[in-house]
Amino acid sequence: TLWMSVVVTIASLLLQHAPNVGLVSYEEAVRCAGLTQAASELEGGESVEGRRLYDAALFWSLAAMQAATAAGKPSRAAEADQTRARIEAVRRLNADASEARAALHRCRQKTPDLN
Repeated sequence: TLWMSVVVTIASLLLQHAPNVGLVSYEEAVRCAGLTQAASELEGGESVEGRRLYDAALFWSLAAMQAATAAGKPSRAAEADQTRARIEAVRRLNADASEARAALHRCRQKTPDLN
C-alpha cells in the first residue's frame, strides 16, 4: 500500500541517520516501540521529556515496521504486535516495574537524536 511505502521510506531515512543504533531484531524493535509509546503516553507531550519520548516512540515504531517489511510480516500483524507491546508496557510501567524502566532506558540509549 502507499501508506506502508511512505512508512518504510521514512524509517529508512531515520535509520540512515542513526548509525550507532545498529541492526536490531524485529522483536527488540517492537519491544522498544511498545515501551517508548507507553512512556510517551504516560508522560504526555507538553514537557521536554514527553517530546523526547514521542520522538523515540516514532523512531522505534518506524524501525519495527521496517523490520517487519524486511521479514515479510504483514503490516496489520506488525501493528497488532506493537499495540500488544504498548498495552503490556503501560501495565509494567504503571506498576513501576524496575525491569520495565531498565528496558526503557536501554531503548532510549539506542534511539538516535532526531533533532
